[in-house]
Amino acid sequence: MSASVPYWRLSGFYFCYFALLGTWVPYWALYLKSLGFSSEEIGVLSALVMATKIVAPNLWGWLADHYGHRSRIIRYGAFFGIVAFSGVYLRSDFWWLAAVVVAYSFFWNAVLAQFDVVTLSHLAGRYGRYSRIRVWGSIGFIVAVLGVGWWLDTHPIVHLLYLISALLSGIWLASLLVSEKNGSQRGAQTRASLLVILRHPAVLAFFAISFFLQLSHGPYYTFFSIYLEVQDYSKSAIGVLWSLGVIAEVILFIGMHRVLAAFSLRNIVLWSLGLSCLRWLLIAYFVEYPVVLIFAQCLHAASFGSYHAASIEIIRRSFVGHQGQGMALYSGLSFGLGGAAGAVLSGWAWDLSGVLCFTVAAFAAAVAFAIAWHYLRSPLYEQSAITEHS
Repeated sequence: MSASVPYWRLSGFYFCYFALLGTWVPYWALYLKSLGFSSEEIGVLSALVMATKIVAPNLWGWLADHYGHRSRIIRYGAFFGIVAFSGVYLRSDFWWLAAVVVAYSFFWNAVLAQFDVVTLSHLAGRYGRYSRIRVWGSIGFIVAVLGVGWWLDTHPIVHLLYLISALLSGIWLASLLVSEKNGSQRGAQTRASLLVILRHPAVLAFFAISFFLQLSHGPYYTFFSIYLEVQDYSKSAIGVLWSLGVIAEVILFIGMHRVLAAFSLRNIVLWSLGLSCLRWLLIAYFVEYPVVLIFAQCLHAASFGSYHAASIEIIRRSFVGHQGQGMALYSGLSFGLGGAAGAVLSGWAWDLSGVLCFTVAAFAAAVAFAIAWHYLRSPLYEQSAITEHS
């Protein structure tokens, strides 16, 4: 990595951001369960975090692309996320927590898509190296999910709130250390050119694929920990299983620039989706077998890692001059709308069967695969274009 790239400052932000995700995703549902909420209420409260991604990243992406100040937007979002989350210490009834979650996640969800653009601004001509910076987010996730699981085995679940507050503060401090390299893109292109991009069939297909893939993750992000707890896995064992998936993701990210150089984006997407479908089926029907579950968790390298890396490259190629809004749309339609729909649907299905939840997840991944097979066709996506050097 070139000395001109602030590698450790960029990596530090990803570390803190995804350490928070590794604290929130596996254990938030367990905290809500401890408060006595029903599975449907847990699904709704989990979905609200994802639902704000539909609006927040697009609002901040539009502001950043049109008026600049991308770094300032990231810092404001991180700071007000801390302030909003503080509301959890005041009350714990359903509607109050729903309001706190919406406010907190509206700001928190504003920052990642824009920080990805900041990172790309420092990687001009070496975009395949994005995964070597982003890998520190995966490492942060692993550290958090293992550490928090170990801590909560011997401490009350309310400590989860203190850990989240500390990590939110870390995100804000990390955001103060780095700025976008090339400054504002104010007035770079017209709104009409963005609409032309969005009307391209392959771009529409990409967003539909991302939606269904993240919908398939709904049961995983909302009920996987509870699913394991029902099978008598300890919290530390749950943390280990969560971390195994991200360890596989880390290994993939380290060499992802070579994968991007060797295979077309379309082929990477297809393999990612096919392996995602397999993963959910294995979790659905073989959760009581640790060896099979370990293998299924390693497939996280495909269901998230390789797909996300390919998606960043698809957005970079497709949304020239509109990368902030491209990243925001990807975040909003996939992690936001898709994730929220998956969380709500899994909340309804959970009372019927955990197996049903993950079978539906496999079906959603299969739908994404079918769309990719038939419609993800563009010269931009059917070539291996990452050829830059370190």
